[in-house]
Amino acid sequence: MEVILLEKIHKLGDLGDTVKVRAGYGRNFLLPQGKALPATDANRKVFEERKAELVKRAEESLSAAKMRAKSIDGATITIEARAADQGKLYGSVAPADIVDAAATQGIELEKSEIDMPDGPIRVTGDYSFRVMLHSEVDCQITVSVTEAAAS
Repeated sequence: MEVILLEKIHKLGDLGDTVKVRAGYGRNFLLPQGKALPATDANRKVFEERKAELVKRAEESLSAAKMRAKSIDGATITIEARAADQGKLYGSVAPADIVDAAATQGIELEKSEIDMPDGPIRVTGDYSFRVMLHSEVDCQITVSVTEAAAS
């Protein structure tokens, strides 16, 4: 399936690129999210008419992401979790837990922005994660998982 991208998508293409994607990815994600249009002659004309508006919106999105990155970069988020001997957690710390802990510290994050390549945290300690705020903007946060005081 060929689509025209309406925004820059990481590892796929830039605004206005015509790319070939798998039918399911295009039909189930790109088209419903408004990130692409099917690559037809009529849609190419529509894209050319809307190009200035789309470029302006992309620039605004990029500048907003850069502003957020300045406030988030290098932040340390502390999470208290129940743990057994040797710091092994009862359960795990996932992106949703990080978002909740960040919100209590006044940092706005989305689950989809947190990149945890090794999966959820299962042991106490300090962990560094990349936060993808935009396809061109990322920053680092440190998550400190400590053992909760026994009650």
